[in-house]
Amino acid sequence: MAGVPLPTAVVGSYSMPGWLERAKNDYLRRRITAHDLDEMHDAAVKAAIKDQEVAGIDVVSDGELRRDNMIDYFALRLPGVEIDRGTKASYYDFYDSAVRARMPMAPLGLVEHFRFLRRFTDHRTKVSITGPHSLVKRIRNEYYPGEEEFALEVSRIMNLDLRELVRAGAEEIQIDEPYYSGFPGDLAWGVRAINTLVEGVDARLSLHVCYGNRYGKPSWEGSYRYLFPAVLDARIHQLTLEFARRGADDLRLFKQFDPPFTLGLGVVDVKAHDVEPPAVVAERIRQALAVLPPERLAINPDCGLLHLPRDVAFAKLAAMVEGTRLVRKDLGA
Repeated sequence: MAGVPLPTAVVGSYSMPGWLERAKNDYLRRRITAHDLDEMHDAAVKAAIKDQEVAGIDVVSDGELRRDNMIDYFALRLPGVEIDRGTKASYYDFYDSAVRARMPMAPLGLVEHFRFLRRFTDHRTKVSITGPHSLVKRIRNEYYPGEEEFALEVSRIMNLDLRELVRAGAEEIQIDEPYYSGFPGDLAWGVRAINTLVEGVDARLSLHVCYGNRYGKPSWEGSYRYLFPAVLDARIHQLTLEFARRGADDLRLFKQFDPPFTLGLGVVDVKAHDVEPPAVVAERIRQALAVLPPERLAINPDCGLLHLPRDVAFAKLAAMVEGTRLVRKDLGA
């Protein structure tokens, strides 16, 4: 990435304000209008952008605060997905959704929210999307022969919006695939779906894989060894992984396989409320620098910050930035 060494970024989501949680639930119960909720989303996104800027983050997102969860934002937009709106009691629940016929090619309308982000920051920006593997694990398939065929169709449809995002000025696009860790046997076709998704998309592409962050808790445990060597075929520029909570053992995989992409290094644990001192962050970065040169590292939290209180999320980002600055100073940058 051009610019400063060890660029800092968020994974995607930022702390969800309690008042916005209540508003989302009020909207589900038809107590407020979509217009009212949209105004609240705008205010929350502006605040999330400002927090990231003040914390010193190099690459900012909109905090994903318009999304109820990582599935429904896309399920509601994917053409041909049938949603049972009566199946969701709380905003963070998943809708019961299904595909019962071939999905038509149609836009999802992701560009509007990206343009809002660009309007309110001069920083480099990133858009995160949920990947096809994770989507087909949550949307019931009642038409396609199997999950791979379903995922490839989802990829072809979403590819249109990714290209449109690039035309609108998107420079960095992240694909979130936490379900890889729960279904490692799917990885071969999961990578094929990623490559279909990003065909002709002229942006810096990253793939984020974690062990889940549902309600601030991991969904699975294990090692990232299962990703290799299959992930080497993914047409991406960066693989973004969690290390703060899990430790640095899997850094050896980047030495063993020498992948052609950079590493997005998770250095703060989003599943704990304790704020890491900058010196701890710096030490985690130095451990990675023993394996990879600085030009092949980017710095980020383990996962999204959705489930942390805002003061904790902000403090963790500020500590991450300060720890990164300590290492940059070591490097003479």
